[in-house]
Amino acid sequence: MATTSRGRNQDRARVAAGQKHEVAYEAKKENVSKDTVKKAVKSAGSSRKKVEAEIGRH
Repeated sequence: MATTSRGRNQDRARVAAGQKHEVAYEAKKENVSKDTVKKAVKSAGSSRKKVEAEIGRH
């Protein structure tokens, strides 16, 4: 697992809604708006699989 500059492990299985670059990446990947990704994270939680499933429902 990759580590951050602070020495922490990164968790690729999660979407950090507070990180603009993660929201932008997921929005581009799923071809939706950043706002849609943020709403999906809020309703489904931060699990990447759940967020992608939530986006797919709309």
